[in-house]
Amino acid sequence: MELKVQASREIIELMVHSSDLRSGFAQRLKKAISAAGWQDWGAGARLAKATGVTAKAASKWLNGEAVPGSEKLLKLADELGVRREWLEYGEGLQRHSIAAGIRETPNTEPAPANRGNIPLISWVQAGSFQEATEAYAPGMAEEYLPCPVPHSTWTFALRVRGDSMFNPHGGKSFSEGDVIYVDPEVEAINRSFVVVKLVDEQEASFKQLVIEGSHKYLKAINPAWPEPFFQIDGDAVIQGVVIAKLEKV
Repeated sequence: MELKVQASREIIELMVHSSDLRSGFAQRLKKAISAAGWQDWGAGARLAKATGVTAKAASKWLNGEAVPGSEKLLKLADELGVRREWLEYGEGLQRHSIAAGIRETPNTEPAPANRGNIPLISWVQAGSFQEATEAYAPGMAEEYLPCPVPHSTWTFALRVRGDSMFNPHGGKSFSEGDVIYVDPEVEAINRSFVVVKLVDEQEASFKQLVIEGSHKYLKAINPAWPEPFFQIDGDAVIQGVVIAKLEKV
């Protein structure tokens, strides 16, 4: 019960924080559009064209339903003539200073911790990661880590909990505290290590996928685990396939 309460609090805090980020960003985006002299009608389509996203995605930015990732933020800021830091976080001046008709080039830039790196998120967040509209929403990660293998834009990292995936006999093994990289765009096949969200659970879990005919099972590779197998079939969603583990030095 205590774990469920803690998970519920984490979800509520995440939702409130994310909602504030999206709402603030939408307000600044609309302000920048107005300052740039754009008409409200057609603004979403114009944003979509400038950033290479769908009109639906741009509409979500304007409605406070989503926040674009770093690459799209840079394109938006450049298109609207505002500072990226202001557009993303509301920090500093809205526009670059102007002198003699030339935009001043700053000698510093924000350190985008997620540039080329992977967000380390919670297991609660992993349970709803496929519902996200941007892989790198501001404030979503505990930290950002380099990934040692090729990966898709939507790859995320998790810190292993418990001993269900620890193999005392060698071979592939995952200990508590290990960091795993999960790619939602990799196809899950038999014996893949996967992160799965069960329909009735708030958090995702980490197991090995076993496919036998038309049935799917999740396996704990620790031979001492009380329930090493359980069938999932239609009552689970695979959030991604584990593609790498962060090796400890």
